[in-house]
Amino acid sequence: MELHGYFRSSASYRVRIGLNLKGLPYDYLPVNLLKGEQRQSNYCELNPQGLVPALVAGGEVLTQSLAILEWLDEQHPIPALLPGEPLQRTRIRALAYGIACDIQPLHNLRVLKYLQSELDISEEDKLQWIRHWIHAGFSALEQQLSPAPFAAGEQPGLLECCLIPQIYSAERFGLDIADYPAINSIQQACAQIPAFVDARPENQPDSTL
Repeated sequence: MELHGYFRSSASYRVRIGLNLKGLPYDYLPVNLLKGEQRQSNYCELNPQGLVPALVAGGEVLTQSLAILEWLDEQHPIPALLPGEPLQRTRIRALAYGIACDIQPLHNLRVLKYLQSELDISEEDKLQWIRHWIHAGFSALEQQLSPAPFAAGEQPGLLECCLIPQIYSAERFGLDIADYPAINSIQQACAQIPAFVDARPENQPDSTL
């Protein structure tokens, strides 16, 4: 498999965690978002949306991080990213989608660029925007988590694949995770697992480019 991604992209980070948790080998092909490589014709032929990640598997191109993670779970079911019980599975999906659909897109790179280039907001106003929406999302998520030690019990899964990259972004923009005890507890548990450590942005080959 080939994973086209960017070291600091939350969506790429999610898929790296999922691949690592399942012990699946892959080749990592960097796409530099700051240089606009996602908009170049050779990459847009792969993913017309011009977004990362894109996973090439068996000659097929898969896009959208949550769709990729669920495909991985269907093709390689052990260890599972989703619990077996239908209501619990739906609950975990809802929490993960809350991060991937309601929190992260509001501070996506292209959104931030539009705020500054088209709406002319200041750097400080941009940071205030980011912190506001992450805090709003984390405050709601915090009330729904009862880590034991993970959202679905003894093993990390889909929720953690989404949460850990979102924590990374929150800390990068100056939000203190200690203010969210349940979220912080899951972060500490994941920090002990090599699959999460190896997926961290600073451990990717393009982090120094």
